[in-house]
This record gives sequence, structure tokens and C-alpha cells, in this order.
Amino acid sequence: MDAELQAQLDQRRAEHLYRTRLNVASGCSSTLEVDGATLINFCSNDYLGLAAHPEVNSALKKAADHYGTGSGASHLISGHSSAHHQLEEQLAEFTGRPRALLYSTGYMANMGTINALVGRHDLVLQDQLNHASLLDGGHLSRATSQRYKHADLDNLQQRLEQSTAARKLIVTDGVFSMDGDLAPLKELSAMATKHNGWLMVDDAHGFGVLGEQGGGLVEELNLSYEQVPVLVGTLGKSFGTFGAFVAGSEALIESLIQFSRSYIYTTAMPPAIAAATLTSLKILREETWRREKLASLIAQFRRGAEQIGLQLMNSSTPIQPVVVNDDQKVMQISAALREQGFLVGAIRPPTVPVGSGRLRITFSADHSEEQLDQLLAALDSSDIGQ
Repeated sequence: MDAELQAQLDQRRAEHLYRTRLNVASGCSSTLEVDGATLINFCSNDYLGLAAHPEVNSALKKAADHYGTGSGASHLISGHSSAHHQLEEQLAEFTGRPRALLYSTGYMANMGTINALVGRHDLVLQDQLNHASLLDGGHLSRATSQRYKHADLDNLQQRLEQSTAARKLIVTDGVFSMDGDLAPLKELSAMATKHNGWLMVDDAHGFGVLGEQGGGLVEELNLSYEQVPVLVGTLGKSFGTFGAFVAGSEALIESLIQFSRSYIYTTAMPPAIAAATLTSLKILREETWRREKLASLIAQFRRGAEQIGLQLMNSSTPIQPVVVNDDQKVMQISAALREQGFLVGAIRPPTVPVGSGRLRITFSADHSEEQLDQLLAALDSSDIGQ
């Protein structure tokens, strides 16, 4: 077994696709301690800078003193605490939906929701650039699983018209995690209604960032829960904590409780995490300056990138990919940036298509304008545009 596996690993290394882990000695912030060096962090999803917020930390500590460090069981046995329940109620109110349901991870929320809603004789239609958890959920559901061209409404329409499936579930990211662009949710919602389908949106990267109160792309577009009946969010990005949730109707949430295997058969997240998230949700909604600062940083970066000739993608979000289109070169540039004190993600296949390697630069409200200018200067000194 080892010889066969090692050959596979050697091939991946030769193709410049080998993945390695960092050993980070500090907490998540705009700077990280890695291998004894202090690096400016431009690769986390802590968009609002809440992952180390003192009020969130304090809420976690206080709740741990009360609840302990673990829930001890699944939600349906004895693991569903009052902290979990309160968070679900507040997330429902936050999203403008009747109910919300907590999951231990975003991957489990996406897989468990799709598998609870569709099965044999049904159809799952997914945007080509959807997150792996959505794609895996579709494959494992035993429904017919198809991928339509990215944000291509004509291609989706054609597939819907050809389908005779009992149930048709359209699934999309709200903000696409590697490109940073937005799904055409209004049009997708109208199409789902026209073809008697259901729309599921994973807005993991939109919550906290988009919308007046940080309610994500659905809030920004003022879409009701009838228009987007299945709404998924994660808590480990803008919320700065851990876990995920699904928000929707009473019938949807009760169906997930009864039929979603990744909800039923796993230990509930620690209650202290739920209590900490209640605090981060309050900050996320009230401190609008965090979103305003993000918008300012994004605009500053895009202006500077254009001036030095970088190839950007069509993104107005904190995810700002710099296109390199060379899967080996993107690793070399990322390593050179690290030598200059910047931690920037180098994204390669299979996360993105072969030959579309890019630097995935992400911004946080914790970043300063000076740090951003320093990054632009480092990018300008690289051979990224050559």
C-alpha cells in the first residue's frame, strides 16, 4: 500500500500540486507567527477581524466555565444547550427566516442539507465553481447531479427544461470562494420558481461582508425566504468562531432535524462556541464601520493593482484573486512574498482548473492601509506580470 501511495504523492509533488501545512504559533489576526517569523496575513477568511476580538474571547471563557469544553452528545440526545438554542433563534431573526439550525461545520451543513432534500429520481443542478462540500453533497445524494457553466443562466435553463425529475434543486455559492464574484441570485430565484424547483444558497463568504447589517448577498438583494428557501452560512469566517447554520422555513428545519444524517449523527459544537458566536453576531450587526473599512481597503487595493498592471478578477468582495495562470509560478511568487513578510495563498488545481493558478488575497477589517500599501509594493517588485 505505501509504495503505491508514495508514487501518487511523488507525482503530485512533480506537478507542483503538493500541499503542505503551516505551523502557526499565534492567534488569527492581521499578522501571524510562522516558523519564528512575523508575517502579514493576507490569506485568512476572518473578514471582520472578530476571530480574536476581546469581547468574543470573554464570552467564550465565561461560557466554558458554565458549560465546560464539550457538548458531550448530539443535538438529539443531550448536546443541545440553551446557548445553541438562543443562537439558532437569533440567526433566524438575523436572516429574516422563521428558523435556523446549527451544524458542527459548513461541510456537514451542505452535505447534510442536500442529502436530506433530494435522492433517487431527483436532480441537483450546481454552478461549476461551487465549493467542494456542495459538489460532494450532490454526488452522495444519489440524485442525478449536473454542473451548469459558471453563472450561465442559459445553460441552467436548458438543463431545467430537459429534466423530468420529481424534485429539482438548484445549488450555488453566494460569493464564490476562489473568484470572489457574486451569484445572480435574483435570476436564479426566478428560474427556480418558473420550473418548480428549489434554490439553495451557500453564502459562507457573503455573511458579515455584504448587506447593511451583514446579512449577506440575500440581504443586499432583499430576497425573501420564499425566494431563497434554503440559506446556508458558516460561522468560521466573518463571525470569527466555528460551525455553520441553515436558515429557512419551519418545514425545512424540521425536515433537516429528521433526515439530515450529518446533523443527527454527530456531536454538537461546544456550547461555549455558540455563546461566543452570540457576541460576534451582535458586533457583526452593530459595528458597520468594519464593512465600511473593508470596502475602502478593497477599493484601495484594486486601484493600486491596476496601476502596477496586475490582472484581477471581477470581485467587489474581500476575496481578491490575482491571476497568474501558471501553477508552478504562482507557488514561486507566494514563496517570494513570504520572504518579504507576507502570507498569501497560492491556489492551484484541483481547487481551480489546471492552468488557472492565482494568488488568493483576502482582506480583513484588522488590516491597515499601510499594510496594504506594503503588499502592493511587494507585488510590484515581483515578476508576477512577466
